[in-house]
Amino acid sequence: MTQQIPVFDGHNDVLLRLYKSTSNDPVADFLNGENAGHIDLKKAQAGSFAGGLFALYSPSPRSAGPRPTGADARLPPPLPMDEARQSVIGELAILVKIERASNGSVAICRNTAEIKAAMVRGALAVVLHIEGAEAIDEKLNFLDVLYAAGLRSLGPVWSRSNIFGHGVPFRFPGSPDIGDGLTAAGKDLVRVCNDLKILIDLSHITEKGFWDVARLSKAPLVATHSNVHALCPSPRNLTDKQFAAIRDSDGMVGLNFATCFLRPDGNMRADTDIEIMVQHLDYLIDKLGEDRVGLGSDFDGAMVPEKIGSAAGLPVLFDTLRAKGYPEALLTKLGSGNWLNLLKRTIG
Repeated sequence: MTQQIPVFDGHNDVLLRLYKSTSNDPVADFLNGENAGHIDLKKAQAGSFAGGLFALYSPSPRSAGPRPTGADARLPPPLPMDEARQSVIGELAILVKIERASNGSVAICRNTAEIKAAMVRGALAVVLHIEGAEAIDEKLNFLDVLYAAGLRSLGPVWSRSNIFGHGVPFRFPGSPDIGDGLTAAGKDLVRVCNDLKILIDLSHITEKGFWDVARLSKAPLVATHSNVHALCPSPRNLTDKQFAAIRDSDGMVGLNFATCFLRPDGNMRADTDIEIMVQHLDYLIDKLGEDRVGLGSDFDGAMVPEKIGSAAGLPVLFDTLRAKGYPEALLTKLGSGNWLNLLKRTIG
């Protein structure tokens, strides 16, 4: 039997799913396993999902309408800071309760040494990420609070504008060169994140914002869950010029499993063939090198190929890559080795 590849994943939204759950005890649901969702402790153990960047994300209110998609998609309206904080605090509280109730099976990790130690003892290694900085004030006081709670990764924007910058809409087809970049407050945020050794995630930002960060940041450029624009022309995906900048900064890209960012037609379809994931990985490795590519599943935040289905199905992807001739050493890098090395270069 082929040994499973440990996975450290670049992005998931399980905390949002648990926060929105109607269950009386989402903490117990996560720890004991449940039918819903892509990630819980049982699914993680079944698929050798050893850890990852766990997002705090503030959804737009229902009054804003459904997420706009298609060729004419526009950004959702800005989200007030107080509303954003409510969900961020709620999601963070769920994570803290999960760690406390897990008897050591889940660990919030603040540096690479803690991640590795958790993985060695078989605990789920959680690194706290915030996707869209709406909950953070212009003076960055709340950033310090989140840092103390364990935050080590930050996306300045989701696909929505805020005081720090502008995101790309869920438009298809579309270029990432849509809208403005960082504001003055966003540039300050980048500098402070560098000082605190908080990873800056470029997955949802406009191309102008990407280049603003590239000029300002002293850290490697990272897109935790983005794919190849040449294969799927979504503005959420990256161009060859962006890949070159990421490569030159010794940064990294995590492959997004969301079918709408994989498929050439941009459709959300569960019957999407895993072969398309392989095509994106081949392209990423060609442009970035085999040391700068990993996984950024977007589990619990997107429709993923049904042959994978959840964290428990991750071995299906690795078996497919083996069949395509990927050597075990490269599979180990893609699974967790590259992320651990990147985090050592960013958060320490």
